[in-house]
Amino acid sequence: MLGRHTAAGRRVALTALGTLVLTGATSAATAAPPPAPASTAAQTLGADRPPAAVLRAMERDLNLKPGQAEERLVNEAEAGARAGRLRNALGKHFAGAWVRGATSAELTVATTDAADVSAIKAQGAKAVVVKRTLAELQTLKNTLDSTARTAKTRDTPVWYVDVPANRVVVQATKQSAATDFIKAAGLEGKDVGVRVSTMRPRLLADVVGGEAYYIESSARCSIGFSVTKDQQQGFASAGHCGDQGDSTTGYNMANQGTFQSSTFPNKDMSWIAVNSDWTATADVKGEGGQRTQVTGSVQALVGASICRSGSTTGWHCGTIQQHDTSVSYAQGTVDGLTQTTVCAEPGDSGGPYVSGSQAQGVTSGGSGNCTSGGTTFYQPINPILSDFGLVLKTAPTQSGTPAPPENAAETWAAGRVYEAGATVTHAGVRYQCLQSHQAQGGWSPVATPALWERL
Repeated sequence: MLGRHTAAGRRVALTALGTLVLTGATSAATAAPPPAPASTAAQTLGADRPPAAVLRAMERDLNLKPGQAEERLVNEAEAGARAGRLRNALGKHFAGAWVRGATSAELTVATTDAADVSAIKAQGAKAVVVKRTLAELQTLKNTLDSTARTAKTRDTPVWYVDVPANRVVVQATKQSAATDFIKAAGLEGKDVGVRVSTMRPRLLADVVGGEAYYIESSARCSIGFSVTKDQQQGFASAGHCGDQGDSTTGYNMANQGTFQSSTFPNKDMSWIAVNSDWTATADVKGEGGQRTQVTGSVQALVGASICRSGSTTGWHCGTIQQHDTSVSYAQGTVDGLTQTTVCAEPGDSGGPYVSGSQAQGVTSGGSGNCTSGGTTFYQPINPILSDFGLVLKTAPTQSGTPAPPENAAETWAAGRVYEAGATVTHAGVRYQCLQSHQAQGGWSPVATPALWERL
């Protein structure tokens, strides 16, 4: 896990570049709303106008030819919408979705019912019939999560749902450790896979660089994404960076803000409220110090491209390997992380991950380096926004504030985080969510068929 350490050893100073810089619904009880101009998923997510820094890094790190990076981002945006529609249509038979190929042109959707194959193909996707549903795989992983609260996991540092392989995998430093962990969870004979690797995820710490912030004048971390709560501006970061009430100063050592909430371990998230000398922006520092902007937080599929900003190694790209990954650091276990092929090194911790212009999460830890390659894990941004009632700062300026949780038939509201499969009403019509995201003022269900499906 990502621990907190002072200069004397209790707090590790983590560094990464961030995004904070100085400086009426109408009622339609009797009729459906008029149809809105259709927008493609790529237009909704901004994939048709990607930042130049993202394209350059994707071409470099994913070995893409000119034009392939742009094509890939558009394909991934459209694939996410198609996968969401199929997820809702297949219901309990759904077993996951992922993209493949240099331009992510191949979308694969898995089901446990062969009768679903024609429906999957009708959406232009490749169909795979598998043994277990995604819900069943998540249940198996939850059992491992529960076991990890009392079992020793030093030699089994990672476990996750491997959607393409339709199984849960335990990554261990030796086979015997994985066997013992699986046995302790009562999952023998449940076809839980084992991956033996000498890599141990670690904190990415102790390298100076980037626009850092300092905690209690003794530790250093970096900003992930700018956020607001009501009228209060601030930024999201990793939970191991500080405790509630800790004060912060900026990269220039000027007074900056205070930790409002912090969760670690189990999750790795925090948010810091800043004073009036600091202004929240939608910016993320990219390659060569150039800034790109985030336009939302739509969760990308397994296999999709993703880029990371870090103060040590700068701007690097890779692909998403798994969502819902549990990682056992020396300081504790964090659940619900996403594993990627993006490289990172000490000092990159806490930096933002983006897919196209969609915010994905903040660096939690990793292994390897940017010379020989490595693996990194990030805390997804949507749970941070949901848990703390925050609104992601996006471009153009987003409106709306988080609304309190309601039941499945809740009225759609900007600022609320919606998970795939959630249902809402808007202008008297029911919709079902296709892709997990935080709703924005311009992203009403009727205007965003890439995110919502009318029921």
